[in-house]
Amino acid sequence: MRKMKLIMAGSIAGVMVLAGSAQAADAPKPAAEEAKPAAAAPAPKKEETGKDIAYNRSKGNCLACHGMPSQPDAESTGLYGPPLIAMSARFPDKAKLRAQIWDSSTANPNTSMPPFGKHKILSEQEIDKVVEFVYGL
Repeated sequence: MRKMKLIMAGSIAGVMVLAGSAQAADAPKPAAEEAKPAAAAPAPKKEETGKDIAYNRSKGNCLACHGMPSQPDAESTGLYGPPLIAMSARFPDKAKLRAQIWDSSTANPNTSMPPFGKHKILSEQEIDKVVEFVYGL
């Protein structure tokens, strides 16, 4: 019987605390609290570069197949595709490099390179950024 009274007393006290909290939340706030500035907006997200896209495993993922000998931070590079070096000499016309990235199967129907533009793996803007990055290698 004594345990029952303790449980009842504890329950009543808990209800009173919760009721007081609800009333306090509904009470008008002092002017000083209302004048507080809103939390600062999060910093704008850094714009993704062509290098970021090329290195990103869920986007360009160029390193899965291509080596980039001129990039010291290009880790775990693939050996399947040709190394991405001297690209401006290999593709004097930047539009041809873009076409190769957009859909390499037009130049080589047996290619294993994904058609990044044709299959919408990358957006047009992302392809342009990757082209600028790769062209500079």
